[in-house]
Amino acid sequence: MAKKSMIAREVKRQKLARQYADKRAKLRAIVADPEVDFDEKMAASAALAKLPRDSSYTRQVRRCALTGRPKGVYRKFGMGRNKLRQLAMAGEIPGLRKSSW
Repeated sequence: MAKKSMIAREVKRQKLARQYADKRAKLRAIVADPEVDFDEKMAASAALAKLPRDSSYTRQVRRCALTGRPKGVYRKFGMGRNKLRQLAMAGEIPGLRKSSW
């Protein structure tokens, strides 16, 4: 089980990312637009740098929904490999079987 502080930190990052998503998208569009002059691009870039770091989507870490484990998490199930295997062996995940050939 992950520390509660680490899980709380991820929740904070998700909240900040949602809060600043529109503002960040507008500033990134200005920076990427080839029609905009250099001074405006630099101003937009500086404004992006002033936003909180945790408001960036890429700072988020995918965690297991059951344990909070940060590594070995399957996107499709939203669970860590350990819990996924444990629940699959118990037959708790519909349509998932252990492969054998």
